Amino acid sequence: MVIRYLPRSSSVRTAALAAAALVLLPTPVAVAVEEPTPPKPGPAYSSNLLDRPGVQVRPNSGAPAVPRDVSALSWLVADARSGEVLAAHNAHRQLPPASTLKSLFALTALPRLDAVARHRVTQSELSEVGDGSSLVGVEAGRSYTVADLWRGVFLSSGNDAVHVLAKLNGGWQETVSQMRSKARALGAHDTHVVSPDGYDAAGQVSSAYDLAVFGRAGLADPQFARYCSTSLAKFPHGNWSYPIQNTNRLLTGADGVAPYPGLLGIKNGYTSHAGNTLISAAQRGGRTLVVSVMNPQAEGGYRVYEETRALLDWGFKAAGHVRPVGSLIPESERRGTAQGPTPGAESAAHSTAADGSFWTVVLSLAAGAAALVAGGVVVTRRRRSAQAQAHGVPGQEG
Repeated sequence: MVIRYLPRSSSVRTAALAAAALVLLPTPVAVAVEEPTPPKPGPAYSSNLLDRPGVQVRPNSGAPAVPRDVSALSWLVADARSGEVLAAHNAHRQLPPASTLKSLFALTALPRLDAVARHRVTQSELSEVGDGSSLVGVEAGRSYTVADLWRGVFLSSGNDAVHVLAKLNGGWQETVSQMRSKARALGAHDTHVVSPDGYDAAGQVSSAYDLAVFGRAGLADPQFARYCSTSLAKFPHGNWSYPIQNTNRLLTGADGVAPYPGLLGIKNGYTSHAGNTLISAAQRGGRTLVVSVMNPQAEGGYRVYEETRALLDWGFKAAGHVRPVGSLIPESERRGTAQGPTPGAESAAHSTAADGSFWTVVLSLAAGAAALVAGGVVVTRRRRSAQAQAHGVPGQEG
C-alpha cells in the first residue's frame, strides 16, 4: 500500500502512519478513545439567601444548631480561606459600623504609606477630630513613625492617629474616595464611607457581610494581620513611651472577658449610635474563621464578645456539616476564566478543530483498510458527564 501524505505538520503525519499501520495487524483491534473529564465547577451560591432577612443556614445531618441567644441585629460566620459563608443573619442589613470601619481604612492606606517614615504632627491635622473620640494620645509638634500611628489605630482605635494618617495619604476627602473605591473592588457594596475613622456621620453604613469581607482581606495582608493581632505595645511621648493595650477583649482577656483560643484579632468598635460592633478571626485545627457582629440588643457592654465567641464555637463545630449560603469572594473572581477565553485560546481552538477533522479522515481510511485485511477496526468512545450540584467598648466613640 502506498500512503500519500497530506500537507500537515510532522506530528500529524506520524499519527497518520500509526493509524494506517493498523491494517498490518492480523486480528481486529479495539482502540479506546477517552474523553477528558470536564473540570469540576466551583460551588454554586445563591445570593438570594444572604439577601433574605433572618438566619440563613443550610445544615446537613449532624450539624449543630445555630446559637439562639445571639441578639445582634446582623452577624455572619465565614471560612476565611475559601470565603464560604457558613451562616448569617441579616447579612446585608446596612448599619453604622463604628470603628470596625477602620479595617477598611487600613486596607486602603496601609499599602500607600511607608511604615518607617517619620512625621511631625501639626495642629491642623488634629483640629477636626470628633468630640468624644477614642484617642491614642497623638500630640501636635511631636514626631511619630507611621508604624507608631498604625499601632495607635489598631490597638487604641485612635481617631487622632487616623486623622494624621489620612493627611499623609492625600487628605481626608481623598481617603474617603479611596475607601469607597476599595470597598467596591472587594465586592462590599453595602458600605458607604463618610468618615474614615468610623465616627458617626449621616449616611455612613456598612453590613456584617462587608465587615467580614474587610476582615478576610486584612488577614491576607501581613502588615494588617500583624497590627490587628498585637495585644500590647508602647506609644512614644517625647523621650519616653507609655503602654497601650488592644481594646479587643477577646484578644487580651481584659475586664473579665476570657480570651478566645487561637484568636487572630481584627477590630472592635463602639458609638452611641452604632452600639458595639466587632470583626474577629480565629484559627483552630488548620481552619480560620472570620465572624462579624453588629449591635447586640441584649444588655451588657461586653455582650458583643460573648456572642462572637458563641458564633466562633459554632462555626468550628459546623464546618464540614453545613452547605455554604454564600461567599465573601466577588462573583467575578469566583467565575475566574469562565468570563472569557484566555489570550491565545481562540487560535488554539481553531487549531484543535482543524486537527480533529483531519483525524476523522485518517481514522476512517485506516478503519476501512483494516476491515478489508483483518475484519475491521472497532473504535470506541466513552463519554462521561459530570453534574455540578449547587452544591467596643462602652464609651469609646468612633
